[in-house]
Amino acid sequence: MSLDTVLSISGKPGLYKLITQTRGGFVAESLIDNKRISVNAQQNVSVLSEIAIYTLTEEVPLKQVFLNIKNKENGALASVGPKDSKDKLEEYFFDVLPDYDEDRVYASDIKKVIQWYNLLQKHNMLDQLEDNDEQETSEEE
Repeated sequence: MSLDTVLSISGKPGLYKLITQTRGGFVAESLIDNKRISVNAQQNVSVLSEIAIYTLTEEVPLKQVFLNIKNKENGALASVGPKDSKDKLEEYFFDVLPDYDEDRVYASDIKKVIQWYNLLQKHNMLDQLEDNDEQETSEEE
């Protein structure tokens, strides 16, 4: 599964997996408790594959940030928690993405990225990101 089917729904905790489209929206399944919910077209939904983090030079796709965290942690859960201090979170994020834009990336954004990374890691969904990366590279050559 790629990040194209993983959703963040405004006002709902955690991440959701897209199950199917309906006439007025779609059905999604929570990665936290596997409960299915119906989401209408008026709700604010973000697809993880379309989210990027601001740096001083460009926008880095969230997929790359997740892979950077995974490499830093050797495939384990993040060594900082989303409830750690702002300074500790920012210091950790500088290790992951050295040139991120401090003015446009807030501590709350870093908390979300770490929460999402840990959730995806628990569900073994980050391994598939690397597989997709290798496939895309070999297709381009």
